[in-house]
Amino acid sequence: MFNKIGFKLIFAVALTSLIIIGVFAFFNVKSQANSLINEVERHANQLAETVIASTRYDMMLNQRDRIQQIINTIGKQPQIRDVRIINKVGEIIYSSDSTSINKMVDKQAESCYACHAEDQPLEHISITERTRIFKVHPDSNRVLGIISPIYNEESCWQADCHAHPKDQKVLGVLDVSISLADVDNTILATEWKIVFFAIVAIVVIGLVIAFIIKRLVSKPVNDLLAATQQVSQGNLNYVIKDLGKDEIGQLASSFNTMTKKLAEARMQLFQSDKMASLGRLAAGVAHEINNPLTGVLTYSSFLLKRTQNYPEIQEDLKVIVRETIRSREIVKSLLDFARQSIPKKASADIVEILDRSIGVIENQLALNKVKIIKNIQPNLPKIVVDSNQIQQVFINLFVNASDAMSPNGGNITVTINQVSLSPYGIAHIKKATCPKRHSLMDNEVKIDGMPSIKVKVISNGKEGIIHLDPIYGKHNNIYNLDFKITKETKFVCPECNTSLIEADKTCPHCGSPVLAFEVEGQGIYELCSSENCNWERWEHMDSAGLKEYIQIKISDTGCGISNEDLPRIFEPFFSTKGQKGTGLGLAVIWGIIDNHNGTINVESELGKGTTFTIRLPLTQNK
Repeated sequence: MFNKIGFKLIFAVALTSLIIIGVFAFFNVKSQANSLINEVERHANQLAETVIASTRYDMMLNQRDRIQQIINTIGKQPQIRDVRIINKVGEIIYSSDSTSINKMVDKQAESCYACHAEDQPLEHISITERTRIFKVHPDSNRVLGIISPIYNEESCWQADCHAHPKDQKVLGVLDVSISLADVDNTILATEWKIVFFAIVAIVVIGLVIAFIIKRLVSKPVNDLLAATQQVSQGNLNYVIKDLGKDEIGQLASSFNTMTKKLAEARMQLFQSDKMASLGRLAAGVAHEINNPLTGVLTYSSFLLKRTQNYPEIQEDLKVIVRETIRSREIVKSLLDFARQSIPKKASADIVEILDRSIGVIENQLALNKVKIIKNIQPNLPKIVVDSNQIQQVFINLFVNASDAMSPNGGNITVTINQVSLSPYGIAHIKKATCPKRHSLMDNEVKIDGMPSIKVKVISNGKEGIIHLDPIYGKHNNIYNLDFKITKETKFVCPECNTSLIEADKTCPHCGSPVLAFEVEGQGIYELCSSENCNWERWEHMDSAGLKEYIQIKISDTGCGISNEDLPRIFEPFFSTKGQKGTGLGLAVIWGIIDNHNGTINVESELGKGTTFTIRLPLTQNK
């Protein structure tokens, strides 16, 4: 328990509260005690002035009995310990304590020290300096004493009964002593009340802080701890529930993103291992599997013809023939994907390739009630491609479109024309490097199915990663940062931290720093570092001007593809056909088009159909 962060926070808050409340209580008690003492001083001073005024006339007439009677009456009041009058030589001439009358007092102590300096009485002295607090015995209550000078007034030194000279200013003093027992009891009671309040306040604050910390800190931290334990055990699918929008909530969100990316990376690694295994397997698959499958298919087809009069046997043989053909197609798909052979390009007529492709699967399309509609621009120029690979692209797309049709069939529309397009929005960055030649391409995070460009961002001690769209002119960039980008933000290579900011250059649109990196064999690619600015420049591509493409659109009236599946359709082994598909057909198509320096895009709407758009450049390197 003592090692838990919640306990440490509660202890720190409780200790801080204790110190603050303790200091407040100390000064509060001291302030109240001083206020009570000052009030007693004021009361004692008023009492002394009253006594002096009450006995003034009797002193003028030297009526000692009346003066003593007044002193005795006042001395009997509660909390008044003693009232006495001391003459100029220090003799007690009147006192509520009859035993002390006619005794001398020490001028250097008790009641005289405040009014004498160098054995001479002071004429004027403040009430504070005339007040003293003392104890008669160490274990007795405190006593407050106040001394009030009795001045030699004109009526006094002119009286016949007195023999005070005119130049004598002070005739004596009135000393009043008041017990502070009630004041001390009040102060003690106040101290206990404040101590009780402090204890209650600390307990309440501790409970409130404990509740808040448990809810806002301990529970989220325990959730994070449980999540890390799950991940350490290999469960990368564990998701932390929403913990709010504060720092811990952002940490949980980052944790979920991290585990998601780890799961994707693990899956990609698994797929890479799978593809590597398939590649090794493919070398022997052609002879080890295709040959037996050919024998099975040949003999089963032969038996199918010889057993026309045996329907039961024919049904079994049809299953064998159908499954053998399916197995052969699976092997063929594996071989096609594993080879990824370099295209053998030559000048070819794209329309002839299309017609050959239709001829191969015409019967299959007819059986599925699928009709192909051609919309071809006349007099199309020849294009430099690998005819066999492009034919494979057509066949795979036609088969996929046919499989997406309903039992009532549908239409496949093929539109081929020549277009002149700017590289802006089409040109694809496949290899980008930092000044130290480290690759910036990220195969784990893809945008529209293509590896993105990864850049590290550093700002005020915080770090993050942004992913840039690899298509020139498109701006589907991913800025998953928990801080804002400023002009002082650094953009560096994730591997070597070399700056990617172009020196002495700012964006012509917004003035932000400009990122620059080299595209292998195609010059320098520049773009604005601001998330809200779309300025880009690729001089190598821009200088080439418009580029001629053969554009092929293949549209079907099938069931369509969901928005969730659309970004993944070109991934190996991803299929929307369930057990009917291998998930390799579109991956092979992607590889073929990419090897021809072309592009392939897909648009789809559930229930309405799908359109694949392929653009192949007219001029290519053979």
